[in-house]
Amino acid sequence: MLRLKKLKSGLARLRGRLKDAFKKGDREALEELMISADMGVEITEELLAESGGNRERLSEIIAEILKQAEKDFTFPSRPTVVMVAGTNGSGKTTTVAKLAVLWREREVLIAAADTYRDAAGLQLESWAKSTQTDLVASTQGQDAGAVVYDALKKALAKDYGLVLLDTAGRLHTRRDLMAEASKIRRVSAKVISGAPHEILLVMDASTGQNGLRQVEGFAGSLDVTGLVVTKLDGTSKAGVIIPIVKRFGLPIYFLGVGEQATDIIPFKAREFTQALLGG
Repeated sequence: MLRLKKLKSGLARLRGRLKDAFKKGDREALEELMISADMGVEITEELLAESGGNRERLSEIIAEILKQAEKDFTFPSRPTVVMVAGTNGSGKTTTVAKLAVLWREREVLIAAADTYRDAAGLQLESWAKSTQTDLVASTQGQDAGAVVYDALKKALAKDYGLVLLDTAGRLHTRRDLMAEASKIRRVSAKVISGAPHEILLVMDASTGQNGLRQVEGFAGSLDVTGLVVTKLDGTSKAGVIIPIVKRFGLPIYFLGVGEQATDIIPFKAREFTQALLGG
């Protein structure tokens, strides 16, 4: 299966080191690898105690943990409005473009509501052009709420099925940016009842435990409804998904496994565990 091949390729180095530790029966090396993969000390100890260091048993335990994060994305209305948040560098804008391609048949409109960085708007314009996706553009410094308002009004007038809101890259500690995100939510709800229907947080897996802290901050401030975990095409920190699922219980809708527009796949617990541990 192509999607599993992409994921396995991205985690090949980490999987190879884990498999070597299993093969040698080196419990200490296995523990160090799991911790360095950002599974966390406490969870690593729990997993090893319960599995006895047996790969098959460990795979079953991890897959069972991750199963709670496996959920199909649904579209409750027309248009469905999806707000996409995350820090700069997480792959947020690229993820918006990937989702637009993935859901192309739903007639997608993108709102360039990241008005803090001119580069973000230019990047999104380039993606929209290359993927032939309609875009409500913006200029640096423009009111993001106004961009969202215009996009949602256009979506209603032109009968788009899906609106993707690309918001400013932000840290959850930036009160001004978090306030802007709250404004975007209010504007959305005024134009379309129940919008935004989903608030997706894009998390860069390569940031490891820092990503865990980002999820904590965003989930508390924005009422995040699901995650997209990116940059799984070579990271050694992919184990951070396990503590994220255990702590927050949020759905992981998609994984980013490369730089191409089609390099986004649904999250499947057993496929991820197989890519991580082999078998």
